[in-house]
Amino acid sequence: MKKAIFLVVGVVGLMFGCQNKEQFTIEGNIENPGNIKVVSLYEGDTKLDSMFFGDNNKFQFVRQASQSRLLSLRVGKNRYDLITSPGETISFKADLHKDVNDYLVEGSELSKTIQPFAKERNHRDYVQDSLQGVFSKLTANSTADEIEKLRAEYKAKFANELRDYTNKAVDFSAKNNDLAGFYAISTLDPEVAEAEIIAYADKIKNEFTENRYVTQFKEETQKLKKMAIGQPAPELTSFTPSNKEVKLSSFKGKYTLVDFWASWCMPCRQENPNLVKLYNAYHTKGFDILSVSFDDNPGSWMRAIADDKLAWTHVSDLKAWSSPIVIDYRVKALPTSYILDPNGIIIAKNLRGEELADFLKKTIK
Repeated sequence: MKKAIFLVVGVVGLMFGCQNKEQFTIEGNIENPGNIKVVSLYEGDTKLDSMFFGDNNKFQFVRQASQSRLLSLRVGKNRYDLITSPGETISFKADLHKDVNDYLVEGSELSKTIQPFAKERNHRDYVQDSLQGVFSKLTANSTADEIEKLRAEYKAKFANELRDYTNKAVDFSAKNNDLAGFYAISTLDPEVAEAEIIAYADKIKNEFTENRYVTQFKEETQKLKKMAIGQPAPELTSFTPSNKEVKLSSFKGKYTLVDFWASWCMPCRQENPNLVKLYNAYHTKGFDILSVSFDDNPGSWMRAIADDKLAWTHVSDLKAWSSPIVIDYRVKALPTSYILDPNGIIIAKNLRGEELADFLKKTIK
């Protein structure tokens, strides 16, 4: 009888042992949480789970996992990045009275490896939030022109920070040929670090083939690559307000700004006077504009063209965000724009205001 009991215990133990290899556990303790009562577990921007603190401000997350995952704990405004792997039990401790980068993590070598770079990420986010706060205060009672000027100034300030951050991410990934290096690159902004992201994806194309998160990154990068600087812009066919078919390829031979906008998009409308000015200055020198509207109301679209005195070519399929152009040109927000050289090659993206004026001045002689 005892042998049977031991056999059952052994089988149960084996079952739990196998199950543990298909899950991870995060056991944590948050000191001095103040009024904060909840800790949340995120994967990217997706909240996976959340829970109230238990006795002594402890918490525990147990989740299924067949492969390593990039996650973060969120406690109030604090973010703590982790890499969890199947079978791991991670011990985490933080004190909200201390710096956000001063935390302890045990049981996960990859989580410990990314800790120094997580500090860089937190600093970047802090600078961005600080600049955004100052910008919001300064523009509270400003005119559209003043807001655009301030936007350009603060974008330039943050651009310097992002360039430095990008260099640190690339350096960190070069020293860590594992998921810690992938983590660093995955935090980069495609708008700023397009070339670095594409180069890294090419470097690891035959690595981490079983990790679906890396696979998703590679797939997204391939889409990004199609619309990267240096690539030919895909053909675009649409219709003018008078229902005349227009092809983007017909603009070859000129520097062309492909401008995605809508009559209801206030930043787009605020930029239109600048486009009018630049069109008048450079049109005779080989510059043209193709405006692609995301309107679904032809009346609003045509009124905006007339009211803003936009003399160049305008097209739309009047399908708004259901248009296939959204996917073809990776339009995620308005305004979005691409500048093409006379051969139809993308040479710049999303330039506005003084940035666009300076670019055209340097490019079109």
